[in-house]
Amino acid sequence: MEARDRTAEIMVAEARKAFWVMVGFLAFIWLVQIANWVADYMLSRRHGVEAWDLDGLPGIVSAPFLHWDWEHIQANSGPLFIFGFLAAYRGVAKFLWVTGLIILASGLGVWFTSDPGSVTAGASGVVFGYFGYVLVRGAFDRHLIDIVIGVVMALCFAYQFAGLLPQQEGISWQGHLFGFVGGVLGGWLFRDRRSLRPAAPAAPPGSAAALLKEIDDLGRG
Repeated sequence: MEARDRTAEIMVAEARKAFWVMVGFLAFIWLVQIANWVADYMLSRRHGVEAWDLDGLPGIVSAPFLHWDWEHIQANSGPLFIFGFLAAYRGVAKFLWVTGLIILASGLGVWFTSDPGSVTAGASGVVFGYFGYVLVRGAFDRHLIDIVIGVVMALCFAYQFAGLLPQQEGISWQGHLFGFVGGVLGGWLFRDRRSLRPAAPAAPPGSAAALLKEIDDLGRG
């Protein structure tokens, strides 16, 4: 019972950490939005992803933190927090690696497939990346809880799949599509490989190894 209590405490601590990471992420992009608005959205024009322009490649890193107007950032903030929290609650370190992969995949996809000279900015590619990651992580990690979360998210946010298809001008479906692909790829690359290893001897009760096994078993149960 004591080991399970400690396991639950660790999971709650990780979830709390994920919560504050996403609060910080949202606070940062809203502060950037204020500065961008004051500058008449010059930051988005200068530091977004400019397709087929080598000088626009650094925008791959900066574009997810920039938006074109208040409606744009408001539309992204809710899904960003929900999917980001679900992507991060099992471990912030892995979450940061997945985020980097999503940003790279989404940005390069936009750079290669958008109309030459067009400029793209916004966090929606990252949103779709987290969405894809949350959908597949449970299947790749073989965690029952995450499989259930993925199914529920797919059903509740099924309308998001329409964002992966070509649509009206001004919406970067390319960023959505390649971000989603990056999230799915992240689920595969950063999957839990412990289930593929030979079974190890049982750890002594109360040891760190036993505690980690409790966490894993709780996640799989």
